[in-house]
Amino acid sequence: MSAGINTYKTDLREIFFTLFEQFGFGQVAGQAPFEAWGPDEAKAVLTETYRFAREVLGPLNSVGDREGCRVENGAVYTPKGFKDAWKKLYEQGFKTVAVSPEHGGQGSPMMLQVSVEELLSGANTAFNMYPGLAFGAAEVIAECGTPAQQKQFVERMLNGTWGGTMCLTEPHAGSDVGAAKSTARRNPDGTYNIRGTKIFISGGDHDMAENIIHLVLARIDGAAPGTKGLSLFIVPKLRINADGSSGESNDVGVGSIEHKMGINGSATCVINFGENDKCVGELVGTVEHVGMSQMFKMMNGARIAVGIQGIGLASAAYYNALDYAKDRKQGSHFTKWKDPTAPRAAIIEHPDVRRMLLDIKAHVEGIRSLVIKLAMHLDKARQLAGKDDDAATYHKGQVELLTPLVKAYSSEQAFRLCAQAIQIYGGAGYIQDYPVEQYTRDSKIFSIYEGTTHIQAMDLVGRKMGQAGGMHFQQFMGDVGSFIEAHREHAVYGEAVKSLAAAQEALMASAMVVFGWSQDGSKFPLIPLSANRFLTMMSEVAVGWLLLDAALIAEKAKAELSAGHPDVAFYEGKKYSALWYARNVLPNVEQAAKLLTIEDTSPMDISDAAFATV
Repeated sequence: MSAGINTYKTDLREIFFTLFEQFGFGQVAGQAPFEAWGPDEAKAVLTETYRFAREVLGPLNSVGDREGCRVENGAVYTPKGFKDAWKKLYEQGFKTVAVSPEHGGQGSPMMLQVSVEELLSGANTAFNMYPGLAFGAAEVIAECGTPAQQKQFVERMLNGTWGGTMCLTEPHAGSDVGAAKSTARRNPDGTYNIRGTKIFISGGDHDMAENIIHLVLARIDGAAPGTKGLSLFIVPKLRINADGSSGESNDVGVGSIEHKMGINGSATCVINFGENDKCVGELVGTVEHVGMSQMFKMMNGARIAVGIQGIGLASAAYYNALDYAKDRKQGSHFTKWKDPTAPRAAIIEHPDVRRMLLDIKAHVEGIRSLVIKLAMHLDKARQLAGKDDDAATYHKGQVELLTPLVKAYSSEQAFRLCAQAIQIYGGAGYIQDYPVEQYTRDSKIFSIYEGTTHIQAMDLVGRKMGQAGGMHFQQFMGDVGSFIEAHREHAVYGEAVKSLAAAQEALMASAMVVFGWSQDGSKFPLIPLSANRFLTMMSEVAVGWLLLDAALIAEKAKAELSAGHPDVAFYEGKKYSALWYARNVLPNVEQAAKLLTIEDTSPMDISDAAFATV
């Protein structure tokens, strides 16, 4: 398969079901502040986004992978076609669907924007990172910047005139952000001289935008050590003239770009600030030493975005593998495997291929539901603020709680599911003629950047579960419990709901175990040793719940259709996604809970020398 051919595909019917039938987009849209939106408008946007994804971004995916980025004379050049795609992306408004009209956007619910992002990321993850980072940086300035900063930067960054980045990581300090050595020296005019080196900066330089606005964490001279002493600065690549145009260099240089396993179309840069002591930045807002809290606003959005990247690629891998399985003939039907004269069967007829396809299908649908549910909570929190503060607090709390699940579970599963898609193809999946090879390489980074899986797990057990005295977690468990009580005797799904109940009970018991460890200093190491396992358990409970919820909605809708209606098969698919997950994944939660009670400390007990004698 030559470069430049689109391989991206998805099923808009699946997205429409989750958005409209499961999570009631029409009940959120049409009300302030989303009065201009309804299901028809959302379907039109998604249909057009899918066309753009297939016609423009999809054909560039393999181009970007094989050509990659290059540095010439200190400037980064993106792969062929990216610059034109950037222009078309912003002309057609796909990145500003949910942006406030006051910043030039269309003001839709976030539920629609995350669905748009799934299509864009699924078609070309590497390309979509560039505008995604600009969007995130602009949001920070919009929320934390001064009115003058908002006026100068936000709309230009949201409409594609300028790009944007987040600059945290340094050579000696990866996730240990507090060890950052970048410095900021106050100038008499209120600006700051910035000096330091940042690494792993996605979209740190490129040729698609007129200017790039870096958000840089640095320590003002004399500030406290650790994260508490960090401030956040707006540092343009090019200085900005009085009329708002981009001017001379701001002493921001590209040291190099990384040569990576995947997302090769995304420039991952080493950025040097102030090598000639001429790099000038301005504080975000007016308060020093609050850089981490400001940057976390972007990081939380970025973590959700990574979860969307995961579902985008896993979904694309599924539909490609499904089409291949329907077309590829190999071996006879399993009922005739001893007959050498039997006709060759499409591999979708083989039991193990069907098992793998259903595994991917169930996870893709369940994780998509988790992403859109989080977005629904965001939208409802915004709608209810100032009207029903208790309800708004509930929705905000669920966003906090679900964010590490969306980021970590989606990213881990994306890599596994894309690799499983390769397995469905067999040897063909391992070569570049088919897209699943690239999807697998691209998806590996998802569990690493924007906070590794373990960072998400520790955020969950160390911060999120204890917020508001544990209320957010209790409300989540209450929501699951209410669903169980309402449906545990269902004629079709009763046994599956009971599996969910057993998993929920195991999760609650494990939460109490972890809480007990936090009260006993001698057992504290058990928390980081078990955090990843707990996050997976909670994610599986959440996804199992949402799959069963979808299946029940589908069951009711199917009962109203005639036998020959095309949606009958679609709704049947919802049934088996839920049943497969309940029977094959939810029991893992109970087993994981038992493993927690063993309190295995062998990773801490083994000596360094005992790991190897070489």
